[in-house]
Amino acid sequence: MSSHQHQHGHGHQHGHVPAADLDWDALAAHLEQEADLRAAAVTEAARWLSGLSGLSGLSGEGGVRRVLDVGSGPGVIAGLLAEVFPAAEVVAVDQSAALLERARTRSGGRLGTQQADLPAEFDKLGEADLIWSGNAIHHLGDQQAALTALGARLRPGGLLAVAESGLPPRFLPRDFGLGRPGFQARLDAAHEDGFSAMRAELPDTAEEIEDWPAMLRRAGLVPNGNRTFLVDHPAPLARPVREYLHAQLGRRHDQLAEALAPEDRATLEALLAEDAPTGILNRPDAFYLSAMTVHTARRP
Repeated sequence: MSSHQHQHGHGHQHGHVPAADLDWDALAAHLEQEADLRAAAVTEAARWLSGLSGLSGLSGEGGVRRVLDVGSGPGVIAGLLAEVFPAAEVVAVDQSAALLERARTRSGGRLGTQQADLPAEFDKLGEADLIWSGNAIHHLGDQQAALTALGARLRPGGLLAVAESGLPPRFLPRDFGLGRPGFQARLDAAHEDGFSAMRAELPDTAEEIEDWPAMLRRAGLVPNGNRTFLVDHPAPLARPVREYLHAQLGRRHDQLAEALAPEDRATLEALLAEDAPTGILNRPDAFYLSAMTVHTARRP
């Protein structure tokens, strides 16, 4: 699962690429850029989690002792969690040994790592006071079973925080002078269809109404509040954000070019042109705005 955080709206669908064929360095770099983009929002979310009543009950014995980031990829977010919970053992959990090696290197050994093939190996994770999972559950066929398994790994009073749904990113005005206005909405629609197709092909896939608080309740947990955090990078964009967007649009082109109308495909190709003033790398009107929703629930 994971790493392959195809964030609904932010992600990378490479569910169909055999692991042996993946360019792990390119993927890791892209995932690191994505997590860096969201770092301020994740830090704000982690501080909110640290103040939730569900965790304050644990503070008697030195507070939160063990934190898991399930579907951690290269460990950027696990590193942010380690800063907010300095007394805790923070463990990055992913199916990719290559990405976990990145996490170890990045953190200078501060993070623990646990390679686990989810959902089969949830029982390898041990117990935790806080489990974070960002845009990873939707890579597992049976999302309800995954939440139930994660809930079972919590100590009594522990908190599960699931970053799922939110809003897809916007990065250009509605009319930005190429093709027909509303391009991003049409790109999102094609992406949603691709996302549904990706889910349909997962092993043990189960259709689920994605009401996350209700799913957390069915997992035997007590919902403890939801909050949405903005990821806001105004124009003009810094170069690293432009490079992330260029890579992301390149992924969209690989996945969706066939599903787009010819005019929209031409617009996408113009945005990908590296040297043109119309390209995303050079446009003065490019920005990055998204919203990350975190759903929480406590183990009684």
